[in-house]
Amino acid sequence: MKILAVIFTFFTFVSFGQDAKSDAILAKLSKKINATNSFYIEFSENTYNKDAGVNQNLFGKGWVKENKYYASLGDNTIISNGLKTWTVVKEEKTTYAADADEDDDELMNPKKLMTIWETGFKSKYIKEEALSDETVHKIYLYPKNPRSVDFTTIVVYVSKAKNELKKVIIKMKDATKKTYRLKKYTANPTVSDSKFVYNKAKFPGYKLIED
Repeated sequence: MKILAVIFTFFTFVSFGQDAKSDAILAKLSKKINATNSFYIEFSENTYNKDAGVNQNLFGKGWVKENKYYASLGDNTIISNGLKTWTVVKEEKTTYAADADEDDDELMNPKKLMTIWETGFKSKYIKEEALSDETVHKIYLYPKNPRSVDFTTIVVYVSKAKNELKKVIIKMKDATKKTYRLKKYTANPTVSDSKFVYNKAKFPGYKLIED
């Protein structure tokens, strides 16, 4: 019984240590991102589902300033000044305007992509590995309430040397896998508040639908 107790204590310690390690890494990254007044990112998104025959690649850009953001992904754009959000759909030549929802988990919000682990997750440290010629921490995120979300697991890769998010993999319940790769991150760029307000003149011929 004493041997079993020792084994149980050991594995409990290892599990706790791994979780504590991942929490510390993610907290350090959150502190860095949240300390900025603004930031700019460039990223790619791959959506893959073998059964559905989907393998789509898109390129995105995002600007964040306090609670405001501007993001483009493929042909679509989302603009938010923290009070209103405008979703611009090029294929429909339509812009949908609605009140901004702080609880919205839409990953088109660059701030939420860059701090995806902050709310509703348990984390587990997996290992260090090489990614694009640098060492990264590989961390698994598990939803605290699995029934309320449409994914099973999120994997994040954090640069060990630079303390930067490098890659995010979201595994959906329908077997779709979304992979985001961060290509560029710039802290505190100068960006005007007008960037985060919809300007009809920049989208001529678009229909505006207010919620």
